[in-house]
Amino acid sequence: PRHRSPRQAPQAPELARHPAAMGGKRKGGRQGGNKGKRGRTDLSEDGSEAGGATEQAVDLEIADAVAAKEAAEEAAKAGAQDADGDAKEDDAPPDPYLLADAAYIQKDTRWRNKQRTLVFASRGVTARFRHLCEDIRKMLPHHKAEPKFEKRSKLYEINEICELKSCNNVIFFEARKLKDLYMWMGRVPSGPSIKFQVLNIHTTREVRLAGNCLLGSRPLLYFDKPFSDISYLKIMKTLFTQAFGTPRNHPKSKPFHDHIMAFYWLDGKVWFRHYQISPETQADNSDPERQQLTEIGPRFVLEPIRMLAGSFCGQTLYASDAYMSPTALRVHARNMLKNPYIAKKKSAEKRMKTIIKNMAPEDPTEEAFV
Repeated sequence: PRHRSPRQAPQAPELARHPAAMGGKRKGGRQGGNKGKRGRTDLSEDGSEAGGATEQAVDLEIADAVAAKEAAEEAAKAGAQDADGDAKEDDAPPDPYLLADAAYIQKDTRWRNKQRTLVFASRGVTARFRHLCEDIRKMLPHHKAEPKFEKRSKLYEINEICELKSCNNVIFFEARKLKDLYMWMGRVPSGPSIKFQVLNIHTTREVRLAGNCLLGSRPLLYFDKPFSDISYLKIMKTLFTQAFGTPRNHPKSKPFHDHIMAFYWLDGKVWFRHYQISPETQADNSDPERQQLTEIGPRFVLEPIRMLAGSFCGQTLYASDAYMSPTALRVHARNMLKNPYIAKKKSAEKRMKTIIKNMAPEDPTEEAFV
């Protein structure tokens, strides 16, 4: 049988250029050709043996790779099963009675009590009055601002402004003669509304107190005992709560209570104070019994003048008997300055009347003993 040429051997291509394989033809002659044939026969047998050994080695490597891949897949499946088991254990409810799913325990994160307060002032306010208005705005995250209100406009037009601003409460500062400040606070549009005179104003920038609170946090409201006993003070307390109380879950508020607004009733007036709530030490953050108050400001006093049933109109529900307008007080003060001279003249006139009244009558025998 005719043997395959070394040049066509697929398993050992490097043997095709061996000198022994090509030597017979190079030397020439029949004898050289026979030798070349014998050499080619031997080389072909060696090449087939080498190719078989290479195929076995490749098969062994492939088998090892397949086994390693199967082992890695099995390990990955086992790890995934362990992770699923751990996740199932973590997803297990911490409470066996499923109290977390109870509707009456779930926290409501929606803004339901939609209270908005419009805070603005009239034209003619001084710097101190304007700073007080800004302090009120900073204390109320649910406020809305408005440019200054014209003096010639009617007060009931404020209801239309509140409607355009979607506000149901209003705090309006009215300035007169660059000296007097009045504050209107009411419920829009149904009422009631109250008119106060603002006295003893001290803004936050002016007093420079040590207290400080988070901007936008929700305040606590404290009212003195008379606000629960007197009828018209109950209405006043409700209006203060609606106007100054920040509703829960308001978008501009923060879920913290680190300051308190206090309202005290004394001498027929409402005294306002603003305090920061802070722990006595760093370890007392969660202890409500070990908290201290530090005043922040501003300070002012509200003297109630009149309470109306409607919003800037309506029947009078309450009117203060002890109230005197600032103009009347200034007139009275000027009269008091004139009183010393007037009192002196009146005293002299009274003395003359007393002398005349107490003068002894004329004695008819006075001239008899001369």
